[in-house]
Amino acid sequence: MSPFRTRLLLLFAIAIAVTSILISYSISVMTERAFERIDEQRTRALVSQFQHELQLRSREVVRRVESIAGSEPVKRIASDLAQAGPDLSLYQDQAQTLAREQALDFLEIVGPDGAIVSSAHYPARFGYKKAWVADEKVDWKKIGAFVEVEELPEETAIGLFAVQAVPTGSGTLYLAGGQRVDKGFLDTLTLPAGMRATLYRDLPGSSYRGARPDGVDLAEEVRRAGRELSRTVKPLIGEPSLLHGIPLNGRGKEVLGVLLVSSSRQELYSLTWFIRTVGVAGALAGIALGAVIAWWASARVTKPVRELAAGAREVAHGNLNTRVEVDSQDEIGELAQAFNQMTSQLVEQRDRLIQVERVAAWRELARRLAHEMKNPLFPLQITVENLQRARQLGPAQFEEVFQESTSTLLAELSQLKSIINRFSDFAKMPAPRFEPVNLGELLPALVKLFEPQWQAPDRPRITSTLNLEDKSLTVEADPDQLNRALRNLVLNAMDAMPKGGSITLAARRAPGAIIIEVADTGAGLTREECERLFTPYYTTKTHGTGLGLAIVQSVVSDHGGKIGVESEPGQGSTFRIELPERRPNGASADRG
Repeated sequence: MSPFRTRLLLLFAIAIAVTSILISYSISVMTERAFERIDEQRTRALVSQFQHELQLRSREVVRRVESIAGSEPVKRIASDLAQAGPDLSLYQDQAQTLAREQALDFLEIVGPDGAIVSSAHYPARFGYKKAWVADEKVDWKKIGAFVEVEELPEETAIGLFAVQAVPTGSGTLYLAGGQRVDKGFLDTLTLPAGMRATLYRDLPGSSYRGARPDGVDLAEEVRRAGRELSRTVKPLIGEPSLLHGIPLNGRGKEVLGVLLVSSSRQELYSLTWFIRTVGVAGALAGIALGAVIAWWASARVTKPVRELAAGAREVAHGNLNTRVEVDSQDEIGELAQAFNQMTSQLVEQRDRLIQVERVAAWRELARRLAHEMKNPLFPLQITVENLQRARQLGPAQFEEVFQESTSTLLAELSQLKSIINRFSDFAKMPAPRFEPVNLGELLPALVKLFEPQWQAPDRPRITSTLNLEDKSLTVEADPDQLNRALRNLVLNAMDAMPKGGSITLAARRAPGAIIIEVADTGAGLTREECERLFTPYYTTKTHGTGLGLAIVQSVVSDHGGKIGVESEPGQGSTFRIELPERRPNGASADRG
């Protein structure tokens, strides 16, 4: 898979996944907030219902205690208390009867001194003091009903109490009656589905066997804070719920109990989990769909791009007839049309350039050939004219002129033949015949060939250096053409050192190629001369045709290699040939 297609696929996948996750998260958050608002409304409704029920019970308790206060038995007890030395034991069971008549769970008749005359819920407490009831500073009518903890023979209960004062001749008789605030009281509340009410009391010092019941911690916090609190509980086992604690204050505003209202959030969590699961599934499905779309879209984009890239490579390799199929009307199609138009123009320009180059080449060849032919033709003309004039001389003089003229004619004709042969060799360079060539044998043989000239006493002395990385260094090449190219480079180096110097031949291996170098210590070349050095017929010498380095470049090109020169004035020159180590694929002998 191409890098572009991979990036496009990742972009689609990330975009769809992020969008799905954001949508799922937003829906789950909005759903959770909506449920919280609904839970809060339900809880508030239940709290209002509880408070309303508590008010109704309070008024009912007050009414029933007032009814007991106006009953005949209570009047009789008050009348007896007004007399000296009453026998209160006669009324020890009176509270039970009165409590049953008014459906009260608690009822105690308390004398002016705070002593219990009769108790309906705890008869054994006859004569015990209950001082807070007999407190004359308290206006019980203004207080109305209140929550109070009451002791029973086997437990401690919490109830809703009311106190009524009944005047007597010598003091005041008090009636303290009430009803339990327990599960039975909570059962009277109408609870919505999923909600539950629990009453916690006696919180200080309470002990639990095993795990603490849910909500105990919140109830203790409500007791310490003295106000309503809410908390979301997520137990490891069981369903999550929203808890709301309501304090039940006594007559001194102390918290005697806590009403705990719990609303199940299992439905919310199930729905949230479902939304998130659907979101994840949608994200995965979106990623899969995005992958398919990205694959299809990238294929439509990358296929023509790859075709354009392949066409560009073909053009770079010289195939200007390359065309790209156009099957769309979008920007890619316009690009393909522009590419085809460009290649068509390149073909036309190439054809025109070839024609211009051929005409220029023939003109240059004619000019060079005429220039080279003029030099030997002039001596030939003079020699023939000398022979014509010598016919009028005597036989002895004619013989002398004839011998001298024929020698000159032969020499100039030999030079003409040499010129024609050089032009012919350049024009008819044969295609290379590749075979393994051992440079460890070729280069030493080349040095040995030129050593007699370098060491001749009548010529400038030239020293040679041979640097071979490996004596078994081998390259696929035509041995005759490679030898000829190297000889031309050596001759060129000799011409660059008319006063003698040093020639270095080197061969080394590069990645996938063989490097051959011929260096001299001659006068060097300028940058402009280096750029024009391999142009046919260009020469920096006073003699020569300018075809030697052009022939070398032609040989190197036919071998699929390249040649370059490094030189600076006064620092010599280095010609570097780079040939493929193996026979190049598609190596052509066509030199255009």
